[in-house]
Amino acid sequence: MNLYQLYRRQCLKLSPQAAWDFFSSPYYLNEITPDFFRVDIISPVPDKIHIGLMIAYRMQAVFGWTMPWLSEISVCEEPQRFIYQQAIGLFKFWSHEVRITEQDGHIVMEDIVFYAMPFGWFGQIMHALLIGANLRQIFDTRQQYLQAKWGVDV
Repeated sequence: MNLYQLYRRQCLKLSPQAAWDFFSSPYYLNEITPDFFRVDIISPVPDKIHIGLMIAYRMQAVFGWTMPWLSEISVCEEPQRFIYQQAIGLFKFWSHEVRITEQDGHIVMEDIVFYAMPFGWFGQIMHALLIGANLRQIFDTRQQYLQAKWGVDV
């Protein structure tokens, strides 16, 4: 199994609690993703996330394909970090950690994603041709949006 990693780090003009309130809510996802990628939440989501919380989505990605996605919060340490993992979805494995660290009057926000493709060599080819670039674009768009809204020049 090939394990891939995506990593993004940026400084934002937010308090740790304001950052937590924004990033721990799945309702912000469509606000910060490219137009080709749509996320619809199809399960109830409480005001606060917690370990064991399952969130069901319907995702529309490349070529208009719609797919189910079920994630589970596996780590929840407010307001420092949370990790959600895919229970059902496109990937053989998916783990996304969001870290929030206070530093010099702003926060440092890190996205740390580990994932693996299904379908052996075919999944690796799809990653090389399409999936890897799409994921980078999703996280690049997220980073650009956040920089424009709350970015800090350091």
